[in-house]
Amino acid sequence: MELEFRHLRIICSIADCGSLTRAAASLRLTQPGVSAQLARIERALGGELFSRAQSGVIPTAFGEEVLSRARAVLPTVDELLEVATLAPQAGWSQHRFRLGSVNAPLLGGLITAIRSHHPEAEISTRGQGCPVPLVEAVAGGRLEAAVVGDSPGYELALPAGVAGEPIATEPLFVALPAAHPLAALEEVALEDLEGEDWAAPRPDNDRIREYWSRTLLVLGRRLRVVHEVEGRLVLDLVRSGHAVSFCQATFEEVPGLAVRPIVGNPLWYRHVLAWHEEGPLASLRPSLVQTVTEAYWTAAARSAVYRSWLERQGATAPAPA
Repeated sequence: MELEFRHLRIICSIADCGSLTRAAASLRLTQPGVSAQLARIERALGGELFSRAQSGVIPTAFGEEVLSRARAVLPTVDELLEVATLAPQAGWSQHRFRLGSVNAPLLGGLITAIRSHHPEAEISTRGQGCPVPLVEAVAGGRLEAAVVGDSPGYELALPAGVAGEPIATEPLFVALPAAHPLAALEEVALEDLEGEDWAAPRPDNDRIREYWSRTLLVLGRRLRVVHEVEGRLVLDLVRSGHAVSFCQATFEEVPGLAVRPIVGNPLWYRHVLAWHEEGPLASLRPSLVQTVTEAYWTAAARSAVYRSWLERQGATAPAPA
């Protein structure tokens, strides 16, 4: 016999009532029926759960062990059943979208696009520095879509079942302390950054660090990465004057930090939107791509440095994705 939740309720009721007769009444069963059920449960578990006394029944030491676990499990089961019962009455959304994103200014646009089609949708998000786990999660059905990115020559390999649409390709800029002498320049040459302490993400299977190193090696340059950090830690180190770092062109300047283009635009980054080919967002591809692209250009417009760079290129967009 396989143990079921109803069996746990029976033994808990027997323990709470202190007798088979009272337990049968509370469960609206017959006393012989409860007694027979208890015997089957004890055989299934391989031990006696209660000792019989003139005044009723008392849990054995083994019974106490089983009861402690049954009492821990049943409240959670009751909550689950309550949620399942209330869901249709509460009118909960049938649409649930789990989204992922690397550090990029596109996630808000993706949520906006989904909300335009499913205003009542339940949307959750997950951030990740490396895009590889995100596309793997999309392939495995753990995410419906993800904002990811890659570098020239190191394009992201999308797993089977995952589709991707390039949103934009942009140059990498450099983030400097605002008081750094190079911050006074319109563009910074790589040779002027020789000897600087760099902050960069740890090498990962997205191979971005490899792309940087290989590109700079061809140019006869190298990075002296002494701070392997991401996100807010990079910002803190640069603002404090302890490091410089590459950054996306859409990265906004904040007090204490300057963003400058690199002479010759040696490094590039491509933003990509990925989704499951058979997922609920596949049919919305044109709308999602359009809204996410608009979100990118909204972010670009917020950066005076990026706008100025675009004007100098005689372009209204970065290199074609």
